[in-house]
Amino acid sequence: MECILIGTGGMMPMPYRLLCSLAVKLRGGTYLFDAGEGTQINWKRARVGMRGLNLIAVTHLHADHCLGIPGMIMLRAQMEDPAPLTILGPPGIRDFVEHCRSTLEFQVGFPIRYIEWPGNRTGIAFEDERARISWQPLAHTRFCLGYRLEEHERPGKFDIERARALGVPEGPLWGALQHGRNVTTPSGGTVQPSDVLGPARRGRCVSYVVDTRPTEAAYSLCRNADLAFVEGMFLSGHSDHAAAKGHMTVGEAAEIAKLSGAARTVLVHISPRYENSELPELENEARTLCDRVRVGRDMDRFEVRFQEDESEE
Repeated sequence: MECILIGTGGMMPMPYRLLCSLAVKLRGGTYLFDAGEGTQINWKRARVGMRGLNLIAVTHLHADHCLGIPGMIMLRAQMEDPAPLTILGPPGIRDFVEHCRSTLEFQVGFPIRYIEWPGNRTGIAFEDERARISWQPLAHTRFCLGYRLEEHERPGKFDIERARALGVPEGPLWGALQHGRNVTTPSGGTVQPSDVLGPARRGRCVSYVVDTRPTEAAYSLCRNADLAFVEGMFLSGHSDHAAAKGHMTVGEAAEIAKLSGAARTVLVHISPRYENSELPELENEARTLCDRVRVGRDMDRFEVRFQEDESEE
């Protein structure tokens, strides 16, 4: 799994910082979280590729989070034989995109499936063969969603010695067991996957929580995540402004990182009032509360490894 910060800014795109947007690449698929103005610029710079993009998840209908969607759709429409696209988001996301299509009269040669917040439940918003995405409402000046992407569980570790003891020869039968199928040994015995596989292993998890005040939903979405992207828009000296605008300070974001148990947290949605030269100040303030926090920069890439791989280092 690879996470690419397409942009890290909030409110307006700046020459040195585009708007907050995250691409998550997982086994041939790409999931995009938010798309403000100019998203396709850094998308092209990062060479993410359009072929794998199958989902756009939108937090809310503020311009810095959704105005780039028409451009991304038009860019995707240039591909030969594009696959269907799913768009998740708050109520109104379908109307917004479809009104843009109608007004601008651009053609899309693939179906778009819309999944809007139903208004009465949290839980799983989307699921495919790779992962599931859940959502919860946050606390902003207008309705806003946070997201959590969880890779599906993997089979338990394969016990080679146990398989041999049960008479399963090395080769295709080992693969069949690891894919959850019973096999018949050369001697006629039946071996089940549970005979040779350990407990199922959790998949990797990424959270995306922006444009919110501290809230229980933010903690829940980030709980024990391998990598959490959390808004840290202001220094604590601007806490009154953050509260009035429905945003968080870096200190509040670091507190969420600490208490949620996220393995790593990257602060995003940085206010345009801070130049890139001031980002170390934001990072230093956050790290006084949680040393697992850093400030993200446009085009940063993060590899998310399996937990057992991390523990072996």
